[in-house]
Amino acid sequence: ILLFEKRNLAAFLSQVPDRTPLHSLSLPGAMAFYGWPVSQCQSTDTPLLVQLVSGIRMLDIRLSLIKGKLLSYHSTYPQRTPFLKILSDLHAFLTSPISSRETLVVSIKQENYADVGAIEFSMAVRRDILQGPGGLDMWFLENRIPRLGEVRGRAIMFSRFGADGTGWDRGLEGMGIHPTRWPDSAKEGFTWELKGTLVRTHDWYHIPSFLSIPEKVDLSTSMLMPSANNISTPVLSITYFSASSFPFATPTVVSTGFGWPRFGFGVEGVNSRVARRLLDALSETVDRRADLGEGPRIRAWTLMDFFLEPGDAGVVPLLVECNFRGRAGERF
Repeated sequence: ILLFEKRNLAAFLSQVPDRTPLHSLSLPGAMAFYGWPVSQCQSTDTPLLVQLVSGIRMLDIRLSLIKGKLLSYHSTYPQRTPFLKILSDLHAFLTSPISSRETLVVSIKQENYADVGAIEFSMAVRRDILQGPGGLDMWFLENRIPRLGEVRGRAIMFSRFGADGTGWDRGLEGMGIHPTRWPDSAKEGFTWELKGTLVRTHDWYHIPSFLSIPEKVDLSTSMLMPSANNISTPVLSITYFSASSFPFATPTVVSTGFGWPRFGFGVEGVNSRVARRLLDALSETVDRRADLGEGPRIRAWTLMDFFLEPGDAGVVPLLVECNFRGRAGERF
């Protein structure tokens, strides 16, 4: 039995020093909306505000511009939530007395790019932000990795849209973190540079079937630990635990599995496998009775489906706990 301090998931970043750069944090993340009926990736019992108070700090938001209105979409499936409602929820969380010292990384991606031009979509995002609560002041829009103290009470834009940056102050340099490349479903992952930070990214989502779950877990969790190359450049790791393909690897099957795998009947999902690996890594500190500062240095921005399931997985609390391990000798 392993015992960990119970962290306040609604405000855990308040315990982290202001000087900490965000590449040195473990930020649990999620696909923000449901993806139903075929590609459901979150439970309807966990709307956005529930996700945030449960420890989610990175959001993957997919939008489509439909008749001039930005709505949450997952591929071609409408999720019915207007972007303005999303902005209202973000503002409510970031201005709450409990969570006003938190920050959120908000990835925004266009889904209906075949029907709506990139510039038109980008301008609609800016329009809604200006109209929404908090306006532009709620957002960190510099294209770099900030320190935590710079972004408390703010959302950090992670723009997977934007064309050439038309309409935004400073163009692409004024749209938050803006990836220079994002190859589709690259199995071995990819890297890109951001103002002197190396960004390692794993987003292999189109797996052949549920038989690929073990390989998916191996590749995605390999991003949690520091690079074996021991480079001096700051490194940010972004890894997606989510994956899907139809019909043999729906998001539900991939994340939670099916059957009774403990008894040899069924398949264990990604979430419980990731939780077990995190427990194994964190238990090394307990076994050695070492100072927490000497524990494993697990750092990444992670995104997952059905983040509360299965009920005994506890992935988010474990990822949160990683922020308080392995800090000895860090230099910022």
